[in-house]
Amino acid sequence: MANGEIQLELAKSQFWGGLKEGQRSWNTKDWQERRPKFLKDKCEICSGTETLTIQHLSHPRKYSEYLREITRKYTKDHIDTNPEINKSEFTDYVLKNHDYIPVLLCPNCMSKNPSERVRKTPKYRCADCKHEFDEAIYRSVNELISIFYENEDAYEVVDKCFVSKDKWRNKNNLSSVKYWMQRECAKNKDSETIEKEAFLLHLDDCIKYLSFEDAITACKKCAYNFDIKKMELCPKCKQHYKGIQYPTCIDCLPEDKRKAALESIQFGKEWHEMHKTLGID
Repeated sequence: MANGEIQLELAKSQFWGGLKEGQRSWNTKDWQERRPKFLKDKCEICSGTETLTIQHLSHPRKYSEYLREITRKYTKDHIDTNPEINKSEFTDYVLKNHDYIPVLLCPNCMSKNPSERVRKTPKYRCADCKHEFDEAIYRSVNELISIFYENEDAYEVVDKCFVSKDKWRNKNNLSSVKYWMQRECAKNKDSETIEKEAFLLHLDDCIKYLSFEDAITACKKCAYNFDIKKMELCPKCKQHYKGIQYPTCIDCLPEDKRKAALESIQFGKEWHEMHKTLGID
């Protein structure tokens, strides 16, 4: 595929075979046949011999993750080479893809979000100038876009008052809308290249995974601690497990650091218990 000998969609269908991403590795005949040949006679972490399994120290990143990453890269390149957007085209994009939820303004001083009163009249009261009124005003979409084109960081255009019309209903300000428009342009321009790059990176990850590269033989306990708890056997005492980000377990720390670590753990337990008692956990 990298040399153009096979089309992207055909490569995808042959690789995934109609199955969801992440369902293939240990279900393949090839993997099942190579597994017993790879396994050693004891755990490479604790030297145990009970219930041995293949422990991958790294896992393939999802295709969707690579797709987002490559899309961001192409979007940045597109923005760098095409920083300006036609105002009329931008206005059309905003109106077509977003619902506008205006920010209410005081008609006297133009301050944002005057206080709305339920029982008292007039209905609104401005916290800044204390003006009371029944009808708030707001800027039109065209007014906001004009301000945005003069100054993208202007106070008037920072509010997330544009709600996307898709199923996500994301709230955006005009800067965000501009980015998503430029991102869409980049995707439309280089969609196949983006998908191809992302798929090749994901494919390379999967090849490494299925070839048992960066994998060891581990017992069930060590594999569970590594995968689920993100812990590994302490290299110093070879008895206790530690977080993979730490050099040793707590028991192997110098006395002052061990005491501080235990106090921190105890504080965390007490804090959690207090939250649980108060019903806010």
